Amino acid sequence: MKSRIVRDPKIMMGKPVVAGTRITVEHIPEELAAGGTVEQLVDAHPRLSRKAILAALDLAAKALSADFFYPTACRSR
Repeated sequence: MKSRIVRDPKIMMGKPVVAGTRITVEHIPEELAAGGTVEQLVDAHPRLSRKAILAALDLAAKALSADFFYPTACRSR
């Protein structure tokens, strides 16, 4: 099975992207966090599929679970 997420040092400075596009994996959760929907992403990017979006989210989740990070301070409103 061909990978939906690829890395190439010649594309987007080697960041993981959706195969066949210049859409970075980081862009997808950013758009969703800003209130966009999967359907809006697919409509805005014809070469993007729902399966590719899910693959990008899976990679993002795995990257976060594999990495140790310090959460930023949250202020209560």
